[in-house]
Amino acid sequence: MAPAIPASMDRPHFIGIGGAGMSGIAKILAQRGARVAGSDAKDSATAEALRALGVTVHLGHAAGHLAEDATSVVVSSAIRPDNPELAAAHERGIPVVHRSDALASLMDGLRPVAVAGTHGKTTTTSMLAVSLGALGLTPSYAIGGDLDAPGSNAEHGAGEIFVAEADESDRSFHKYAPEVAIVLNVELDHHANYASMDEIYESFETFVGRIRPGGTLVISADHPGARELTAKIAGRHDIEVVTYGESADADVRILKVNPRGLTSDVTVTLSSGKILTFTVSVPGRHYAHNAVAALAAGIALGIPPHNLASALGKYTGVKRRLQLKGEAAGVQVIDSYAHHPSEMSADLDAIRGAADGARVLVVFQPHLFSRTQELGTEMGRALALADASVVLDIYPAREDPIPGVTSALIIDAARAAGADVTAESDQAAVPDVVAGMAKPGDLVLTMGAGDVTDLGPAILSRLGS
Repeated sequence: MAPAIPASMDRPHFIGIGGAGMSGIAKILAQRGARVAGSDAKDSATAEALRALGVTVHLGHAAGHLAEDATSVVVSSAIRPDNPELAAAHERGIPVVHRSDALASLMDGLRPVAVAGTHGKTTTTSMLAVSLGALGLTPSYAIGGDLDAPGSNAEHGAGEIFVAEADESDRSFHKYAPEVAIVLNVELDHHANYASMDEIYESFETFVGRIRPGGTLVISADHPGARELTAKIAGRHDIEVVTYGESADADVRILKVNPRGLTSDVTVTLSSGKILTFTVSVPGRHYAHNAVAALAAGIALGIPPHNLASALGKYTGVKRRLQLKGEAAGVQVIDSYAHHPSEMSADLDAIRGAADGARVLVVFQPHLFSRTQELGTEMGRALALADASVVLDIYPAREDPIPGVTSALIIDAARAAGADVTAESDQAAVPDVVAGMAKPGDLVLTMGAGDVTDLGPAILSRLGS
């Protein structure tokens, strides 16, 4: 039986319902029997998937979209105060609920697993959700990306486990009270909300402090920021801390990552001394570490390690995380969501390992002016790992421009690092640019968190013409 729906969530209205986080919550509520409605700036396959569940999806934002009997309005941090539907909710006294509070309410009465970290959250959450499902445990889950089809970013399951991606960007992960928490890494990002690493550590300490007494923290033993966080929370004795990684002192230690094309064989030793080898169906050491974090979390939930290791092999990827979009004229086009320098380097290293000597070409779209201002130099250095790159204008998302902050910051740093970089402001021209660069056997990565993903099919079409 589905958990009871909170009264405020009986007839919710979601502003920005097509977003990855918002659509997942809307889907689960609809599957639990709530009458869900919402709006989004444009139509999408995700919106259509919600309509198939009986959700009302309006296009554009207008006060009239808000039903008279709406019990709440759900918003994310990206919704501006002057949104007409939000203004109408305030005028009519309808409760406004943040996305994180809505998600937290869905976990009530269940065994939550919250996956946090500056990067790798979506992949790790997906790996754990898929493996638990393969074992017949029917978990509920809410992920920041689609597994295999629009709308597959969330599911209401009949089981007692709820796996959720925990977003640190706006401190909303402070709302959750997980039985098991995963911290993959701790780095400075989200510069509009965090001014220093001290603030980042303080935020993650608060998140760890929300773990239920008797629960478990699974945390990287290799990442410097994660090790620092482990030291900072050493005084908490009511939870178990399980470290994982290649470090000699890791509780779940990675002994070997053996790349095999677009897959990897991973060998680990558990704290019991038992050695396991399993396959991860995505390339690269970074993704192998994500899989081991998922393994450690599943063990903390009481799942037999051998069963879980086998089930992890059922994971075949999530959209935009090194997703093969197709091949034309002997050129493979792969989509990458990487937008932080660490993610960019990890994905380029992974592709290098699977490329077998092929050239790697990147079409990179920076995401956010604030991130580019703070990390543009590091982004440029990461692009030096590619054989050649095309750099687009900054995708602003929710931000207004910052004077003097443009893609030139990245391009200059990339060229200083010896990279071959082409600047291109016109996205419509990119397929022609790539077609002029690419040769049979090359790999092309469309990389970034914005609409650069839309270029994959256009590049394939142009290559095949």
